[in-house]
Amino acid sequence: MSLGALIRCTRERHGLTQAQLALRAATSQNAVSRIERDEISPSMDTIQRLFAAMGERLELDVRPLGGDFDRDHLADSMAQTMTERLERSLAWNRFAGQLAGAARAAGATVRVSR
Repeated sequence: MSLGALIRCTRERHGLTQAQLALRAATSQNAVSRIERDEISPSMDTIQRLFAAMGERLELDVRPLGGDFDRDHLADSMAQTMTERLERSLAWNRFAGQLAGAARAAGATVRVSR
């Protein structure tokens, strides 16, 4: 669920209109509407004000990654610039496309998951 959907569901659960929530949170109805449609990314302060205006508190939680992953690979990835990570991702995407093309040429059924 997106942040906008969470705010909208919470507002509707409390029986508030966008205008009522905006008034309580000291913002505009237009801003609430745009946040609920995920058109803008509000600051944490705005998010907290919106939920507080509905008598709610947003809690964020961080937990270690589950499953099997390579911590060294993750550290290496995080040491790269965004451009380097993007280039590597695109290279893997091209490679996957080449593999799929080779499999199709060999007569295999290729299923792409998203």
